[in-house]
Amino acid sequence: MGEKDVVIPDHREALKKNHNKNDVVARWLFPVHGKLFDIELEHGTISGKRVIWVNGEEVLRRDMMYRLVGEDVFYVEDKRCIIHIFPSTGFKYTYKLFIDGVECEIYNQNQSKILKTWEIRIDDVNYRVVLEKDTLNIYLNGLLRDEKPEFVDGGTDTEFIENGHKFILSARSGDNKDEAISYKLTVNGRLHEI
Repeated sequence: MGEKDVVIPDHREALKKNHNKNDVVARWLFPVHGKLFDIELEHGTISGKRVIWVNGEEVLRRDMMYRLVGEDVFYVEDKRCIIHIFPSTGFKYTYKLFIDGVECEIYNQNQSKILKTWEIRIDDVNYRVVLEKDTLNIYLNGLLRDEKPEFVDGGTDTEFIENGHKFILSARSGDNKDEAISYKLTVNGRLHEI
């Protein structure tokens, strides 16, 4: 075999094979900066193994843990995440994820107040548009867009083009002070509801 014939195995495939879905005991989904993250925890109560997966990629592995409860710390983007493992009745355990000190469920509730998300499929391509209402940052498929909003009568419009498709994100204030701001996304002239 010549030097060009040497095949170097892809380590990511080996990691995927080690990901045993039967050992996954907890799963959480949460957004960070326009991206959606899927956290899975493997907890082998007999083997003592703990493995944390973020979007299918292993980020932490502990083999042969004699103490089956406790906490593990890892990061998702700039967010400090902690998984707490608590004893429950019998030989069962309770699992909680905290993101920057806030329990995942409460974090998601808080994010739903400041984020507007549209998931659209055009020409067999998925687009995920996320607006951070407090900063007016717009993310398309997890990437921050650089477009600035234009002031129009009653609010703002932010326009951008992706793959030949024209996106317009509109923010309009209500008719009186008590009405909230409404957000709408139009793609190629078609309104997309949340």
